[in-house]
Amino acid sequence: FEDIHIALINKPAGIPVSGKAFKTIQNALTFNLKPSFEDDSLPVPLPVHRLDAQTPGLLLIAKTKSARIELGRQFEEKAVKKKYKAIVIGLTPIDGEIDLQVDGKESRSEFVLLKVEPSLKFDYLSLIELVPHTGRTHQLRIHCKESGFPILGDSLYFLGGKELKGKGLFLCSTVLSFTHPVSKESIHFEIPHPEKFEKIMLHEKKRYIMKLRDMGKA
Repeated sequence: FEDIHIALINKPAGIPVSGKAFKTIQNALTFNLKPSFEDDSLPVPLPVHRLDAQTPGLLLIAKTKSARIELGRQFEEKAVKKKYKAIVIGLTPIDGEIDLQVDGKESRSEFVLLKVEPSLKFDYLSLIELVPHTGRTHQLRIHCKESGFPILGDSLYFLGGKELKGKGLFLCSTVLSFTHPVSKESIHFEIPHPEKFEKIMLHEKKRYIMKLRDMGKA
């Protein structure tokens, strides 16, 4: 989505939103978005929230100063609703709330189990939807790890000999709801989780079934 005030992009995995590196989302925006000719247009479009470099998905961009201020206010007042999809190691409850401090600060997330598959390597893989109610750095990754079901591919917070080389982090920002900073229209965007999510779960399920057949149990 794009207009003269804002844009919403589907950030690819592996690229930081901003920072000192040349290859960042922020540096790429000028060359991939249409310029705004509003009186308060920003010199360059700016992201208004964070996504980890490894995390793909929906990222909201401001193209004017007023849009940046208003969207910043919405984030500050928790008026922007975000949802993520993740594959985690283990069998989670059907749903739950995680209320654990991150860096000494209150943080809260909710999750719902969407799908589970057996796995030889991981015992189980669970596809869950996550809703962060606070915005601490790496909140979802820390909450999942501390709750006993770390996010698959999270080499920063979980190793345990169960990392997947070259597969990346299985976490994606899939839903974003907010109020347009100028028109005041309620806006809701949703994208599917990456194809690799279904592929890894299907792969692990097939390996598990083949093992059972070899053992004469299927």
